[in-house]
Amino acid sequence: MAQIDLILNEDVANLGDAGDVVKVKPGFARNFLLPQGKAILATKEKVAEVEHHRRVIGERVAREMKDLEASKRELEKLHLQVEMQAGAEGKLFGSVTNVAIAELLAAKGYEVDRRKINLSEPIKEVGDHKVPLKLRGELVAQIKLTVVATDSTESAPPAAE
Repeated sequence: MAQIDLILNEDVANLGDAGDVVKVKPGFARNFLLPQGKAILATKEKVAEVEHHRRVIGERVAREMKDLEASKRELEKLHLQVEMQAGAEGKLFGSVTNVAIAELLAAKGYEVDRRKINLSEPIKEVGDHKVPLKLRGELVAQIKLTVVATDSTESAPPAAE
C-alpha cells in the first residue's frame, strides 16, 4: 500500500519530531494526523519550506518547554493526599489509579490527562509515593502522593446483637 509524505507540526510519539518529513499510511494521516493539525501534506513547495517550518516550530517548542519547565517546578511542589480504607498491614482495600490521581490534580486546579500519569501499577499500600507525570518527551514531573488509612470504625457497619 502506498504511503503519504507528511511534515510534522509537533512531536508525535513513535513517529518523529516537529519538522520531520515522515511517511505514513493514508488512514493514519487522514484520520489522525491531518485533522488534529499534527501534520501537513509534504508537497514539493512545502518540502522546500521545511527549514522555515523547523525554525518556527523550534521556537514554539522552546516556548512550550519553558512553560512546561515552570509547570514541572509548580507540580513538584504539590503534595497530594488520599484517604482509603486499609487493612492492619497497610494494604489498601482497592487501589489508587492514574484516574484517581488525575481527579486529585483537577481538584487542585491542574487539568492533566490521565494517560500522562505513568504508574507502572496501581498503588496498593499506605505511605508516601512518587508519581511520575510525563509532561512532554523526556520532561517528567515527580508528584508526591501520600496514601493514608481512614478510620475503619467510622465506615464499619454496626455490629449485630
